Amino acid sequence: MHVHILGICGTFMGSLALLARECGFTVSGSDANVYPPMSTQLEAAGIALQEGYAAGNLEPRPDLVVVGNALSRGNPEVEALLNARLPYVSGPQWLAEHVLPGRRVLAVAGTHGKTTTASLLAWLLESAGLTPGFLIGGVPRNFGVSARLGESAAPFVVEADEYDTAFFDKRSKFVHYRPDVAVLNNLEFDHADIFSDLAAIERQFHHLVRTVPGDGRLLVADGEPALDRVLAMGCWSTVERFGAADDSAWRLVLERDDASRFRVIHGAEDAVVDWPLTGEHNARNALAALAAAATCGVDLARGCAALARFQSPRRRQEVRGEVAGIQVIDDFAHHPTAIATTLRGLRAATPRGRLLAVIEPRSNTMRLGTLKARLGESVAAADAVWWYQPPGLDWSLDEVIAASPVPARRAEDIEALVEALVDAARPGDRLVVMSNGGFGGIHEKLLAALEARHG
Repeated sequence: MHVHILGICGTFMGSLALLARECGFTVSGSDANVYPPMSTQLEAAGIALQEGYAAGNLEPRPDLVVVGNALSRGNPEVEALLNARLPYVSGPQWLAEHVLPGRRVLAVAGTHGKTTTASLLAWLLESAGLTPGFLIGGVPRNFGVSARLGESAAPFVVEADEYDTAFFDKRSKFVHYRPDVAVLNNLEFDHADIFSDLAAIERQFHHLVRTVPGDGRLLVADGEPALDRVLAMGCWSTVERFGAADDSAWRLVLERDDASRFRVIHGAEDAVVDWPLTGEHNARNALAALAAAATCGVDLARGCAALARFQSPRRRQEVRGEVAGIQVIDDFAHHPTAIATTLRGLRAATPRGRLLAVIEPRSNTMRLGTLKARLGESVAAADAVWWYQPPGLDWSLDEVIAASPVPARRAEDIEALVEALVDAARPGDRLVVMSNGGFGGIHEKLLAALEARHG
C-alpha cells in the first residue's frame, strides 16, 4: 500500500510517516519546508521527500493520502487530490485506525511540555523493559527517532495536541486517540488562529476528558484553574493530581533551586530524582511521566533512577555546539510562558557568563500578535535579547523592545543578526536560540561564524 503524506516534515506528520513505514507501507510525502531534524530522520528511513506542493507529487497515484492540518483549500496538491477523487484521511484518524487499536494508549496533553513529558514517559516505560510504541512531536535523544511501533502488546505513548485535525475536520487532534490514561499538564491560551479564547480550548479539553473510559485515569496538574474548569464540565474517570500541593497524590519537593534534584512523594513512597535537566517546569513534567508510568506498573524507585539517564528531546535546551567557551543552545519555545520558563531554568542552572536570548516569533499565535504584550516580560531572566522580525510578521517588534526589562535589539536579516551576535558574545556566554521552525539555519551559521572569529 502506497501512503502519501502532505505536510510530511511537520513534527506530527513526520512521526506518522515513520510509523507507516514501519507498518510496511510504501511512504512518500511533500512539504513546503524541508529541514532537519525531521527531514534527516525521514530520509534515513528511506522515505521519499518532495519540496513544494504540486499535482505531480501525486504520481504515481497513491492508495491513500494523509493530509496534515497545515494544508488548506487552495493548496495545489489538496486541489489535485480532491479533483482526482483520491481517498484521504487526517493524520490523527490514520493513527487511530492503523496503530492504536488494541493498545493501551497514554496521551500527554497541555499547552506546554507535551514533547518533553511524552519523551520522559516513553523512556520510563522503555527502562522498565516494556518496549513501548510512541509518537512524539520531537526527537527524543534516548531513542533517536520521533516515533516507533514498539511491541504490539506494549503501551503506546502519544503527544496529544489540541490543535485542529485537518481542513475537513475541525475537532482537536486528541479526540481521535481514545486514551486509557490522559495527562493534562497545564492549560493556557494559545493557537489564536483557531481558538477565540481560553474557554474555547477548555471545551476541547473537556471533549478529551469525555473519551477516557470510566476505569481509565486522568492525571491532572494542580494549581491550574483552567484544568479545574475543564473537570467541572464533567468527569467520569479516576482523577489523580500531581504537582507541589500538599494534597496532591503525586508531589514534588525541590532539593536544588535549579530543580536538577527533587524528591517525589506518592502515598507512603518517596524517591529522589538527580538528573541532567533543570527548571521546575521540567521537574513537573517528570512528575507527570512518573505518575503515568505507574499506571503501567513502573515502580517509583525504578522510575526515578531511570530519569538520571534521560536526555532531553532535540530542540529542548539542546546544546548545538560550543566555540571559545560560547555555547549555542537550541530551544523550541513558541509562547511567552515557554520563553520565560526556559530562560529561568537556564539562569538557575549555572552562573556561567551571560544568557543572551535570540527569538523568532514564528508560531501562528505569535504572528497574530495576540500575546505580544507578554513578550517583553518573558525575557526578564536573560541579560539581553535579540528579536528577529521574520517576513510576513504584520506587527512591529518595536513595542516589545520598548517594554523589555533587559537590553533588546531587533533584526530583519539573519546574516546581520549572526554578525551582531558574534560581535556581542564573549567566552562564558550562552546564546539561546528560540523558534518553532528552522530559523534560516541560524544555529549552524552562528557556530561557523564563531569558529571563524575565535578558531
